[in-house]
Amino acid sequence: PVLLGCGSAQPGGCPALCECSEPAKTVKCVNRNLTAVPPDLPPYVRSLFITGNPLTDLPAGAFPAQRLPDLASLNLSGNHLQTVEAGSLALPALRQLDLSGNALVSFSPQAFGDGGSPLEELALRGALRNHGVLLSLAALLQSGALRNLSRLELADNGLVLLPAGMFTALPALRQLDLSNNSLVGLRNVSFQGLGQLQSLNLSDNSLGVLWNSTLAQFRGLPALRHVVLGRNTWVCDCAIEDMVAWLKESDQVEGKEALTCASPDKMLGKALLKINGSDLNCSVPTDLPSQLQTSYVFLGIVLALIGAIFLLVLYLNRKGIKKWMHNIRDACRDHMEGYHYRYEINADPRLTNLSSNSDV
Repeated sequence: PVLLGCGSAQPGGCPALCECSEPAKTVKCVNRNLTAVPPDLPPYVRSLFITGNPLTDLPAGAFPAQRLPDLASLNLSGNHLQTVEAGSLALPALRQLDLSGNALVSFSPQAFGDGGSPLEELALRGALRNHGVLLSLAALLQSGALRNLSRLELADNGLVLLPAGMFTALPALRQLDLSNNSLVGLRNVSFQGLGQLQSLNLSDNSLGVLWNSTLAQFRGLPALRHVVLGRNTWVCDCAIEDMVAWLKESDQVEGKEALTCASPDKMLGKALLKINGSDLNCSVPTDLPSQLQTSYVFLGIVLALIGAIFLLVLYLNRKGIKKWMHNIRDACRDHMEGYHYRYEINADPRLTNLSSNSDV
C-alpha cells in the first residue's frame, strides 16, 4: 500500500501504477489517472504505452534520453495532451510515436531536439484540430528534423487546406494518410521530392476535382501505386474531364470503378469512368483558370504594342503636332480676346447703344 500511494518503484523496477514486462521490454500505464510521465520508468523499456490518462503537458526531459536509450515505440494516444514542449521527445532510438486522440494546442518544432530524429512513424489522428498546431507541425516537417519519416497519419483532423510545401522535406515518406478530413483542394500541396511515396489516402474529404498540376505530380511519383479517392464530392462538369482521362489510363487509383459524381443533379451517381465528352457538353476550355491567365498575358502584350505604336506615331509627327498645338493656342487666344472686348463694351454705359446697333 505504501508503494502504491507513492506511485514509484525502485530504480530499474516498474512504476507502481504501470504494468511491466522485462522479457518483452514493454511498459503499460493505461487508464491510471496519471497527470505526469512516471519518472522511474525502467531503462530496459522499448515499447511504452501511456494512454487514457489526464496527462496535459509533455515538458522538456519528460523522457530522459540517458535513462531510456532503447525506447523505440511510444504510444501517448487518448490522453488530454495540449502542450508538447521543446526537447520533450528527444529520444535517440525513437522509431514510432502515436499522439492520436489528443487535443493539442501547442507543438514545439523543437520537440525532437535540435538535431534530427530517427522517427519513422508518426500518428496524429484527431490531434490537429487547432490551426496553430498544424502550422507548427508544418514547420517541424519542413525543418528536415524528420527526414527518416516513412509513415505519416493525419486523418480525422477536419483539415480544409494544407500549408504549402508541408511535405517537401520528407524524402523517405512511403505512406501518407489524409483521410476523413475536409480537404477542398490540393493545388497548394507539393508532392515533389516524395520519390518513395507508395500509398496516399485521400478518402472521405470534400474534393471536387483534381487539377492538372496535381495529376502531373502523381504521374511523376514512380513508387505511387495506391491512391484512395473514395467518398469525395466530385463535381462532374468540364473541369473534371482531365481527371477522368487520368483515371481511365492510370493504375494508381484503388477502387476507381466506385467513384461517382456528387453534382450537378443530372450527373448524380454516375460513375466517373463512364463519363465521356458528350455527357459534359463542354463549350469552354476545361482548365479555365490557366486559359484565363494565358489570355491576360496576350492582352497585356497587345496593349503594350498598341502603346508603343502610339508613341512612335507621336514622335514621327512631333513637328506637325507642335504646329497644330500652336494654332489651337492662337485660336483660343483670339477667341478669348473677343470675349474680353465684348465685356469691356457692355461694361461701359456710353457704348451700350452703339453695341446694340452695331456688330462689334
